[in-house]
Amino acid sequence: MFKEILFRGKKIDVTTLIILLCFMAISTMAIYSATSNTKYAGLHINNLVMFFVFFIVMLAIALIDYKGIVQHFSIYLYAVGILMLLFVKFKGMTINGSTRWINLHFMQFQPSELVKIFVILLLAKMLSARQGEYLRLIRDILPMIVLVGVPFFIVLEQPDLGTSIVFVCILIGMMWIGKIPIKLALVGGSAIVGVIGSVTALYFYNLPLFNKIVKPHQLHRIQTFLNPASDPDQSYHVLNSIKAVSSGQLMGEGYLRGTMIHGGYIPYDYADSIYVVIGEEFGFVGSSLLLFLYFFLIYRMIHIAIASKDLAGSYIIIGVISMFTLQIFENIAMHTGLMPLTGIALPFVSYGGSSLMTNMLCMGLVLSVKIHND
Repeated sequence: MFKEILFRGKKIDVTTLIILLCFMAISTMAIYSATSNTKYAGLHINNLVMFFVFFIVMLAIALIDYKGIVQHFSIYLYAVGILMLLFVKFKGMTINGSTRWINLHFMQFQPSELVKIFVILLLAKMLSARQGEYLRLIRDILPMIVLVGVPFFIVLEQPDLGTSIVFVCILIGMMWIGKIPIKLALVGGSAIVGVIGSVTALYFYNLPLFNKIVKPHQLHRIQTFLNPASDPDQSYHVLNSIKAVSSGQLMGEGYLRGTMIHGGYIPYDYADSIYVVIGEEFGFVGSSLLLFLYFFLIYRMIHIAIASKDLAGSYIIIGVISMFTLQIFENIAMHTGLMPLTGIALPFVSYGGSSLMTNMLCMGLVLSVKIHND
């Protein structure tokens, strides 16, 4: 047994582990800078502890053959995930107007983060059953849309627009690689464009139906995105984030010297707004280095997916890549004025137990695909 574990351990992707350790260092440094001399001082220690614990969990998951999880447990994990989301709906903890968490006393657990993994696993099972054949509308595509639609609408009602969009991105990415017919892809894309265009028309023409579709806080974020300067008192988060990132210029203002960060002008700078810390204190060079690490991590995952001899393994990795790519783009874009502000964490860098746990579990599955590629 020990020899088998040792043999599997030798096949682990060391490059990926090094990248994750780099993220741990960047995250801890940024969180320390954001929380020094505040009531949150010491969170960087918690971050290191969580990284260490979840790193061990990730390695344990990597040594388990993912094929058994996909084939025998994915449907049950998905069902448990939906039950957790329903529990949050009725008994969850409400913070800043959103009901997303379960109070576990030692941490605030956000089930929607974990459900993303369960959705990826079940979609991988359904897609791999086609063995590379084109997906069928009635038997394959519609059931997958329903499967993703359930957590999408539950999470959207929490309300958590950012995470609900991630579910859609996972579905689109996995169905695209799973060989959705081009005609159906064009129809689906046209439908999405039509919905976005219709909602946009309702907004600009100020029709009553728009207020029934979009909630007040979501409308405020859209208005803040379209014109941040229209209401400086309400859009200070976006305006200050843009100002802080731009003030970093090429090399940044220096570690622990961020004017906006240490002046207390950036809300949640240790969590969702952690990119602002990097942009202000390390400038364009530091931001580019962070993006390069993300690029390299995704490159390694693509390499593992291509080399995989099992379709389910490839589909799992594509689901993880889709999830990471949207979260990275959405988080950075919303702090630079390219997208509306939503509550979504920057993978591996933002402080948050649920987010980090989900990301490390995902990487455990990716490494499992690499190790059990036989």
